[in-house]
Amino acid sequence: MIRIGIILGSTRPNRNGEQVAKWVDDVASRRDDAELELVDLLDYPLPHLDEPLPPSFGQYQHEHTKRWAEKIASFDGFVMVTPEYNHSTSGVLKNAIDYLYAEWHNKAVGFVSYGSVGGARAVEHLRLIAGELQMADVRQQVTLSLLTEFEDFHVFRPGAHNVAALDTLLDQVVAWSTALAPLRAAPVAA
Repeated sequence: MIRIGIILGSTRPNRNGEQVAKWVDDVASRRDDAELELVDLLDYPLPHLDEPLPPSFGQYQHEHTKRWAEKIASFDGFVMVTPEYNHSTSGVLKNAIDYLYAEWHNKAVGFVSYGSVGGARAVEHLRLIAGELQMADVRQQVTLSLLTEFEDFHVFRPGAHNVAALDTLLDQVVAWSTALAPLRAAPVAA
């Protein structure tokens, strides 16, 4: 069965992302075409890029990198839940992505974002990064405005239209993850 990681891309105290990621996980848990797992970056503390460039797939020096690489390698695709900070994604999510390279290849990714303009600008940056990592970013995106989907900017209240958008995103991530399976099964070049 296809495995999809839902990556919670914020570690800030009182983060809105935790509510959003749990909502994504709850909606996704109703599916029977994929196994989904919530991955909180708080559980994977990674210092700011202390790992030398990997000489080849999976050869890392630090235990925290090996643990992170093993987790990411275990998935066929991802849903990244990202805030928008200063017209981009969070530093902690960018750092977590940059720690690895080959573990991201040939996997699908969809984005659920939140912010004053729904996090759209953060996702534009993440789409460029996904391309460099040989990931297939799906067209559907869920954008959650702090003005309309959050009560007092902190209490998440998704509408039915958000669930429909998320279901479409999940359909696309599962379909692309399935389609890319033969590429993931090919031997990894050193």
